[in-house]
Amino acid sequence: MDRLIEAIESKQNPSVVGLDPTPALIPTQVMNAYTIEVEHNVDDDDDNTAATAAAVAYFEFNRAIIDAVEDIVPAVKPQIAMYEALGPAGLDCYTMTCEYARDHGLYVIGDIKRGDIGSTAAAYAKHLTGFNGSDVWHEDAVTVNPYLGSDGIEPFTAAAQEADRDLFILVRTSNPSSAQIQELELASGERVYEHVADLVEQWGADTIGRFGYARTGAVVGATHPEEGAQLRARMPHTFFLVPGYGAQGGTAQSVAGMFDRDGSGAIVNSSRGIIGAWRNDPRYTEDLDPEAALGVVADNAREAAKDMRDQLRVALA
Repeated sequence: MDRLIEAIESKQNPSVVGLDPTPALIPTQVMNAYTIEVEHNVDDDDDNTAATAAAVAYFEFNRAIIDAVEDIVPAVKPQIAMYEALGPAGLDCYTMTCEYARDHGLYVIGDIKRGDIGSTAAAYAKHLTGFNGSDVWHEDAVTVNPYLGSDGIEPFTAAAQEADRDLFILVRTSNPSSAQIQELELASGERVYEHVADLVEQWGADTIGRFGYARTGAVVGATHPEEGAQLRARMPHTFFLVPGYGAQGGTAQSVAGMFDRDGSGAIVNSSRGIIGAWRNDPRYTEDLDPEAALGVVADNAREAAKDMRDQLRVALA
């Protein structure tokens, strides 16, 4: 996690922007503008026009966000499901977004949540190593589901070591129904998520960097502040990715206990709260042209990112 920690320290801001575009989060005129553009440049019998147009709109939206926050935040986290929903054009948009963010000096967390048997996990781990040495995904870290146990994790830890990349493994997630499994009590008396936390700490034991944190991080939701604080003590060498800030109810105060005594050890994600902040701006109307609409998006994203940064600084102080 050394590169991520350095990026956080350089911006004095432990926050990451989730790039999770949907049609509802993009101004209507932006979506429509690229639909018209794509229709003029594809064959009449192309069934993928709508998806291609959406992918172009997603990228322009993401680019506006990245340009607006690149000097404020150290990292971005695109959620691949939003892009996969569009098919091949969406995957192109995902990789272009990751590459654009990287080119602007941002650390990129690919939120892919992969988890499968060993041989399949090894193929998924190409997200980190690339194919034949080619960095096709442009990610610095990925998220991984540990439900299949160590043989679904080891290909990722090996790939991370080989490529000098990182992992964030699901431990205590922010979604409401996570308790159905994660809080089940084991024969030992501990909860499932606590056992997974111990495994994650073990899986990273041989990869601790100069700041005291391993390559294997943990996803710990902002909506579970008490468990998060307990996990901080239980996982002293594990860096936390903390989703659930803002729209899901997490606050700067609720995540403060997930940081270490030096104010390090975690990075907090906000998606809709930043990329959708424009929807509360009275300056936005559907009469704006697409460029002006993206300007409103960028202005609001920047202000929301600064507000999150400042709130985290106060809570951590």
